Amino acid sequence: MLKKKMIRKIIISTSALFALFLIYLIPNEKLEINQNLEYVDLEVTTNSIYLLDDYNYLGKAEVVVNSKSTEDKVKELVEVLINGGEGENKIPNGFKSIIPSETKILSVKYENNLIKIDFSKDLLNINKELEEKMIEALVYTITSVDEVEKVIIYVEGDILTKLPQTNTTLPSTLDRNFGINKNYDFTNTKDINQVTIYYLNKHNDDYYYVPVTKYLNDNRDKIKIIIDELTSTNTYNTNLLSYLNSNTELLAIEEQPDILELTFNSYIFSDVDNKDILEEVVYTICLSIKDNYDVNEVVIKNENEEIYQAVLKEIK
Repeated sequence: MLKKKMIRKIIISTSALFALFLIYLIPNEKLEINQNLEYVDLEVTTNSIYLLDDYNYLGKAEVVVNSKSTEDKVKELVEVLINGGEGENKIPNGFKSIIPSETKILSVKYENNLIKIDFSKDLLNINKELEEKMIEALVYTITSVDEVEKVIIYVEGDILTKLPQTNTTLPSTLDRNFGINKNYDFTNTKDINQVTIYYLNKHNDDYYYVPVTKYLNDNRDKIKIIIDELTSTNTYNTNLLSYLNSNTELLAIEEQPDILELTFNSYIFSDVDNKDILEEVVYTICLSIKDNYDVNEVVIKNENEEIYQAVLKEIK
């Protein structure tokens, strides 16, 4: 009897120790799982894309991209531009795609900062009013990928050199010099200056940037034209906005290798005492410079004091 009791005590004690051992192990396993979860990469990558807004302008939006290689990024972005395409669910409110439905991307090849993209012939089924904007959207969207500077568009193996509806001739190799949301404001064909200026527009409570390429008889430095346009109280279209104070003056320009230094009067500030500049002002200036100058940095000064520095490759 005593022996049985002893055996029973040993069994109970052993069971209790085993239970405690299991309890000890379980939290460690959970802790290990939680620690592993902390290192899951949750970083979301976005890229600029140019889509039609409610005013029929191409506006700059941001969409999530999952691809890593340059070719896959380009393909993923262009899919968003296709009506009813695979990327349609990525389109932000207030925007719509522009490439005709049923258009297929046949191939995308990248080399030496150049993208060659081949489409099915459905690309040519575009309205006359939108065909040039479609090319603008493609060029600006594709060249928004960091490594890409130029684009060649193919239709079923042949380079697209003429728009199907207007017969407008296209360069075989396209870049941002092609322009976007073009506005012609000149009286003669001599000394035409091409300048791309970024304005603001609004959908509900969301602001976005709209680039406009202006062609005008004005041989001044492009940055002077940019600032004059952004400070104008009458933009050529009332849908487009600028937050740059109309009394702002560009006092000096100094272009160094890779750097453009701009000195303004105090009206550049939204708050003179704290020397604050609105983000919208910085972005309209810097995005405009990025499309017109071959520099990497912009320095904004007031009375020879540096108040803001922007690296253009970080201005998306």
